[in-house]
Amino acid sequence: MQLTGRRGIRTYTGPTDKLCMLLVYILSFAAIFIILVPLVFILAASLSSPEALLSAKVFLWPVDFNLRGYSMILEHSTLLNGFRNTIAYAVLGTCINVVMTILAAYPLSRKDLKVRGFVMFMFSFTMLFNGGMIPTYLLVKDLRMLDTIWAMVIPNALAVWNVIITRTYFQSTIPDEMLESASIDGCDDFTFLIKMVIPLSASIIAVNVLLYAVSHWNSYFNAMMYLNKAERYPLQLVLRDILLQDETASVTMDVSRYMEKQKLRYLLQYSTIVVSTVPVMLLYPLVQRYFVKGMMVGAVKG
Repeated sequence: MQLTGRRGIRTYTGPTDKLCMLLVYILSFAAIFIILVPLVFILAASLSSPEALLSAKVFLWPVDFNLRGYSMILEHSTLLNGFRNTIAYAVLGTCINVVMTILAAYPLSRKDLKVRGFVMFMFSFTMLFNGGMIPTYLLVKDLRMLDTIWAMVIPNALAVWNVIITRTYFQSTIPDEMLESASIDGCDDFTFLIKMVIPLSASIIAVNVLLYAVSHWNSYFNAMMYLNKAERYPLQLVLRDILLQDETASVTMDVSRYMEKQKLRYLLQYSTIVVSTVPVMLLYPLVQRYFVKGMMVGAVKG
């Protein structure tokens, strides 16, 4: 069948096209189902009773609705402090990451930078090889960053992959003619970056904010290495300690209390998963409209 679309462009649809579209819809719904079912199950399990969890009655709807798992988490005084620490690490770390990424990506996108090939090679080389865990720890120690907020944000201040997609985005969306016009009007490079490049790069900046913020929110290994004081622990380590304390306490109890604790432990696990993932899931809708555009332009072209 011949159809006329926008701007008078003729397109052809037939049985094969309809079959392909049907297949796309089926695969899309299957992917949504595979992703959504575990999330719904975890939420339902966190709102169910320990007995229902132990008897495997919970699937996609809470059984014997209760908030006991969340109340158990809130009983731990360190949880609120962990939230505060994680938010501080994520906000400060993301700001540093985005600034460093833009300052690295923009010069590398300029054709008049003669050493950009060598610099890009040096950046890319670190994706294959690095100094290792022990030298990195010794460096952080020598810089006196142990047990400080800087140990959580400085060692990972720049992600090379983000620099690559940001550089490609600048190359694809910021024309050379714009820089030439601005230079004729007396605009220097830094002013051009602040007043013209950054306002036109909301999509890729949103992508960087999302990727870096999620990385900081889920980070726990650096905290295990560089932080010794419990009051500086991020949320992930606090939740881990809650689970470990609960498991250790169960060993010293009699059989009946041990079984009761085991029931609560399953409930606590699901509740901690919800507590640690919901803030990140709420961030995605805010940047979703920028995310696809920024990733596609930054990763495909260039």
